[in-house]
Amino acid sequence: MVPMVDLRKQFREIKDEVFKVITEILESSHYILGAKVSELEKKIAEYNNVKEAIGVASGTDALHLAIDALGVGEGDEVITTPFTFFATVEAILYTGATPVFVDIEQDTFNIDAGRIEEHITDRTKAILPVHLFGHPADMVKIREIARRHRLKVIEDCAQAFGAGLHKKKAGSIGDAGCFSFYPSKNLGGYGDGGMITLNNSKVAGIARELRNHGSKGAYRHERVGFNSRLDEIQAGILLVKFGHIDEYNKKRRRNAALYNGLLSGIVNCPVERKGAYHVYHQYTIRSGKRDKIQQKLKENGVSSVVYYPVPLHLQKALKFLDYRKGDFPVAEKAAREVLSLPMYPELEGETIVKIAGIIREV
Repeated sequence: MVPMVDLRKQFREIKDEVFKVITEILESSHYILGAKVSELEKKIAEYNNVKEAIGVASGTDALHLAIDALGVGEGDEVITTPFTFFATVEAILYTGATPVFVDIEQDTFNIDAGRIEEHITDRTKAILPVHLFGHPADMVKIREIARRHRLKVIEDCAQAFGAGLHKKKAGSIGDAGCFSFYPSKNLGGYGDGGMITLNNSKVAGIARELRNHGSKGAYRHERVGFNSRLDEIQAGILLVKFGHIDEYNKKRRRNAALYNGLLSGIVNCPVERKGAYHVYHQYTIRSGKRDKIQQKLKENGVSSVVYYPVPLHLQKALKFLDYRKGDFPVAEKAAREVLSLPMYPELEGETIVKIAGIIREV
């Protein structure tokens, strides 16, 4: 069976480093907000060229706390995409704000920046683009729109660690960047974890309080917060993997180039816009024969996943937002045609050739 991601193979390559850092942490007996968390925050801030990085318990929490810390709340609207993982919209709803959807681009699957302004109202407080599958959204246009309308920009970078646009890292372009360290991510731990990146020290201070029960320490609480701290063992594991992240992303790009060479003209392959650096968290094709391709791959022992079969505006849990089928036709068509193929740094070229051969046969 060819898996979507082979975490065992990656672990075998770095297990000595992983065991060493876990032993160090166990010997220290310091498990919450310790030296490894601080070191990881410092390194990620430097890597992304931002002033602040704040470790939290998950990517969802990173979004939630960033939105909250930037002052978005009850009665506000946040513009985002209907074609993303559910956590993006959950984080908006947690603050009491209302998500407002804008359709997507056909090729990148990211929010269509050219359609954002028609959805701005006097209640709009922020724009939340998602760098889907590892390709940056059009942050140049989004920042211009945000400046004109005095809006905050929160980047959902859950699938885009190391991605960039015009030599700026994803997570450093908006008012806040939000990362997930879920195990399957480009930079993934062995459990949940997340990170917020920003340049505003005041907002960073609020986010740090929010992650720790609203406290700066010494059992004094400035606000009502949450229990959302990146734990020390995950931080240690992430430090090991962080040392390899550029190599991992280069290997993903190499694998994507091989897929592209074999599948171009057969299906719609992922694009990489001028000035963008795609890190291929997913390698996602689209085809009118998607279901036949997926069935044939399954018959041949190859995993594949549809990200995402139901756009957010059609999810039962969001029925109260009063969207209907047909409201976002580009996202709805993508949901009928997309298919993500196995993609991880250790994926072998001969396996990609096999997968492409099956798709060509269909």
